[in-house]
Amino acid sequence: MTDQLLKSISFIFHPLLMPLLGVIFYFSKTPRFIPDPVLKAKLFSVTILTVILPMLLYYLLKTLKKVDSVYLETTNERKLPLLLNALIICLVLVRVLPQNEIPELYFFFIGVLISTITCFALAIVKFKASIHMIASAGFFMFAVALAIHFKININGTIALMCVVLGAIATSRLHLKAHTPIELVIGFFVGLMPQLILLNYWI
Repeated sequence: MTDQLLKSISFIFHPLLMPLLGVIFYFSKTPRFIPDPVLKAKLFSVTILTVILPMLLYYLLKTLKKVDSVYLETTNERKLPLLLNALIICLVLVRVLPQNEIPELYFFFIGVLISTITCFALAIVKFKASIHMIASAGFFMFAVALAIHFKININGTIALMCVVLGAIATSRLHLKAHTPIELVIGFFVGLMPQLILLNYWI
């Protein structure tokens, strides 16, 4: 029972979903008026590029025997998916969320790109930072930054996200997917780019 619950946590809070959750969170909290057609188009585009396309690429890589599982358990398995994901994030930045339209989301995805490239560099040197922690920590920092930027109270959301971060870390440790240091490094790889980039949009 415990194994199934912890596996479910890793699946539900999969790293692929975090950029989309960041976009949804932004649109749900921003006080700015965004026309409904624009909002729907952005959400649709981000969903296709950051969730659907990576899933299709994963199945292609699995067919070509470049990866063994969706969790990318070895550093060698990680390299090509991370590189492809970095290219997808660049496409999002150029075509979907350019800086002059929604700067908050633009810099959020810049942070995601920096974290992805850092994770790729770590994989090259055979260090397996937790992608789950990278993605969730990046989303967490962005949500906190939005609360400060828009002067809104999201204390309940922050508390919930702290619980989720703890649950993800527990899940990855219990499943022996990562060591504690890989989780800690992953947390900071996700959080620090978002923190540093606050200077450009807050």
